[in-house]
Amino acid sequence: MGIVVQKYGGSSVADAVGIKRVAQRIVDTKKAGHDVCVVVSAMGDSTDELRDLAQQVSPLPPGRELDMLLTAGERISMALLAMAIANLGQQARSFTGSQAGVITDSAHGRAKIIDITPGRIESAIADGAIAIVAGFQGVSVDTKDITTLGRGASDTTAVALAAALGADVCEIYTDVDGIFTADPRIVASARQIPVISFEEMLEMCACGAKVLHLRCVEYARRYNVPIHVRSSFSQKTGTWVMDSSEVDLVEQAIISGVAHDRSEAKITVVGVPDRVGEAARIFEALAESGINIDMIVQNISAASTARTDISFTLPRDDGQAAMTTLARLNEQVGYEQLLYDDRIGKVSLVGAGMRTHPGVTARFFAALAAAGVNIEMISTSEIRISVIVDEDRIDTAVMATHAAFDLDSAEVEAVVYGGTGR
Repeated sequence: MGIVVQKYGGSSVADAVGIKRVAQRIVDTKKAGHDVCVVVSAMGDSTDELRDLAQQVSPLPPGRELDMLLTAGERISMALLAMAIANLGQQARSFTGSQAGVITDSAHGRAKIIDITPGRIESAIADGAIAIVAGFQGVSVDTKDITTLGRGASDTTAVALAAALGADVCEIYTDVDGIFTADPRIVASARQIPVISFEEMLEMCACGAKVLHLRCVEYARRYNVPIHVRSSFSQKTGTWVMDSSEVDLVEQAIISGVAHDRSEAKITVVGVPDRVGEAARIFEALAESGINIDMIVQNISAASTARTDISFTLPRDDGQAAMTTLARLNEQVGYEQLLYDDRIGKVSLVGAGMRTHPGVTARFFAALAAAGVNIEMISTSEIRISVIVDEDRIDTAVMATHAAFDLDSAEVEAVVYGGTGR
């Protein structure tokens, strides 16, 4: 049989009992005849605790040293897991990200994988050992410093290794039984999705679904690596994420799910002169500051003033940096004022079936209206409709939309075993 890459999140290896349970599942996979490579996250909330400790020591810790600190969490997990596997009679070798050949750029805290050179992993597997790799980390191609890939990026480490090793599947083990039509913490009757396409999963992740890391799905689509999302706390079948050509279109629902995101903010640039190039000047400045923009709305210019308002959403963590950048730009642009609102949320409807089924938008907006939810901004793609609503109305909007498209299950299917969803 072929190679299987398995990834276990922090809730799966949160304590000694969890590590022993995970070790048994890994050994069972090995005994079934598979070669196994495992990627692990830090135990429980270890990464957050290390980050908090760094903040107590220094309000602005150097990125290089913060990465050095945060990668300790995964090294603890991988070593303990290797010990637990050895105790079950199987050979295991643990590797840091750099030892595993995860080569990245030099952007500390948000590095991107450039290449994987898994020579030591392949040697361990050839010797009959189970290879265990610390997720979320790599080594810079330029500086040779330790880097981290960003929150939740152990998923990306696993998929990248699966592609480099030519694995049959990448199994992502978490604390829920798969991917659901909505966050089960909001919609208790959310239904499990048995199979979903890369395309739909990318939209779900981009819209706030946290069960998979966005870059992990991008990587899987690029290299056509099937992802199997399962719970490490149960034996349920989980959800397959794969190429759309492999998804049974006859069985596919019109709508795959409802996602939400509480991490965005909105900025409105009021009174922008209606001249060619002003919008480009604004967004070029934001791009140079490394700020990603999500939704954009520009009003029609007022005839009396020849000025317009431009509103856009962005990650809340980048809000202050964006406001500072735009304030410096005022002398060049000559806008009237800046407005900032971080009490918003995004609710999105995702489904490949909406390409061929008219009326989806009307039903979505009608459901929100009936629930008394006001829409502030709208954005669409071929398979997604997103709206910005007041932060206090997110749960209401998700539940109303989920019910309007008959996504509710007749029985409670969703169980959150570990409490975090990752």
